[in-house]
Amino acid sequence: MARNSLSPQISTSIIEFVKSNGMRKGEHLPLQMLADTFRVSRAPIMSALRKLEERGIVRAEPNRGYFLGMDGNEIEVAKADGDERPDGDEAVYFKIAEDRLSGALPERVSENELMRIYDLPRTKLLKVLHRIADEGWIERLPGNGWSFRQTLTSRQSYEEGYVFRAVIEQQAMLLPTFEPDEEGFRKARETQTALRDGGYETWSRAEIFKANNDFHEMLVACSKNEFFLDSLKRINRLRRLVEYHITIDRSRLPRQTAEHLHILDMLESDRRSEAAAFLYTHIMGAGRIKAPKV
Repeated sequence: MARNSLSPQISTSIIEFVKSNGMRKGEHLPLQMLADTFRVSRAPIMSALRKLEERGIVRAEPNRGYFLGMDGNEIEVAKADGDERPDGDEAVYFKIAEDRLSGALPERVSENELMRIYDLPRTKLLKVLHRIADEGWIERLPGNGWSFRQTLTSRQSYEEGYVFRAVIEQQAMLLPTFEPDEEGFRKARETQTALRDGGYETWSRAEIFKANNDFHEMLVACSKNEFFLDSLKRINRLRRLVEYHITIDRSRLPRQTAEHLHILDMLESDRRSEAAAFLYTHIMGAGRIKAPKV
């Protein structure tokens, strides 16, 4: 059973997630995607969604799950449940990212400033800052200061990330330890086909990002090399924060998914070198299209 104390925190985190991603009425809120995003089990997510349903923010559909009952920008920035403060770690994490991307936060900040801005005790703030530091977009300065790195806001660093991904993913596929994952391929094919056949028009940005993220991480996992996979996961966490702020061009998604399916076709036909070369070109092309004007 989900702990009751988690429900208000997760409810607030879901609201912040919906608002920061500009989600619209009718968009799907998949349980597993939310559980993965907030690093909890499905039980507290379900409990939080039920609370939000009582408030009319989401609606449940039999055998389909939960959907937004209103546009994200129409949801009042209110307390998630009763008198609980909206103090979920995930909500603070996304808020700091949002403020940094928008320029509301300067390159250098002190802990005291951040505690005042986000109304947080030092222990909770440090927990979030250490997570951000582990992901590589902030570093601690002597004393109580912190400095944001250019990873989030530099167009050059964003493009360099795509070059890094292209090299890492191509080489992972060429390693002698690479072994196709039949079940992983099957699930990826189902997801990419659904995305191509209409999902690209109706899925939320979060669902689209997760589907494509999972595809690339699944391929690298086939290399059986944890260093390659860990490197990709780290850069994908950073990429998620930036790409949620890029206006998505849904018209290009059918081609993108077709390329993903083509990669699977080549791997299943034992054309691994050809697939690796195509994967490199695929990633570099996506980087040129999606690089933010920042």
